[in-house]
Amino acid sequence: MLADILITILLIASTFYMTIVLLRFLLQLARADFYNPISQFAVKATNPLLRPLRRIIPGWGGIDGAALVLAVLIQALALFLILVAMNGGIPGINPLTLLVWAVLNVLDLIVKIYFWSVIAVVVVSWIAPGSHHPAIQLVAQITEPVMRPVRNIMPSMGGLDLSPIIVFLILNVVSVVIDHMKVAAGMGALAGM
Repeated sequence: MLADILITILLIASTFYMTIVLLRFLLQLARADFYNPISQFAVKATNPLLRPLRRIIPGWGGIDGAALVLAVLIQALALFLILVAMNGGIPGINPLTLLVWAVLNVLDLIVKIYFWSVIAVVVVSWIAPGSHHPAIQLVAQITEPVMRPVRNIMPSMGGLDLSPIIVFLILNVVSVVIDHMKVAAGMGALAGM
């Protein structure tokens, strides 16, 4: 029972912080409003770990490599600690396998962030179109790089935007591929994380 409680705490804490790190990454990738209060929170919450890592891993072309590496390191550490709790001791696992698992989980979390962000944008467009709430603006800014290419390809439907449906389809296909990659990488009981 104690191991289950520890695993739950590790999952929640690591996923929460990784989400903040990945949000910062996606906000920078989308060139979202840096002065938005939510952006400022993400910066302040991640700076203590990202600043030292940036000295080793510089960004290039607008991509914050340090944030991605930090997310993978957090996930790898969380997976290692979960395996320790499940096995009652240090697991005999190859560090490269642990790294692959961590990368797959980070990719899966990025897909989930996009998926829920697109849902939020669609719902807000029905409930409060033209809202200027900082959270709504950031979510729209995050999804725009994913939605724009689909909007450019799809013909105009007289004011009806069907691009979220295509984006959902693409995100679900990517999610299925990642799930199969997790199984192929031998994640077993950890594949649902």
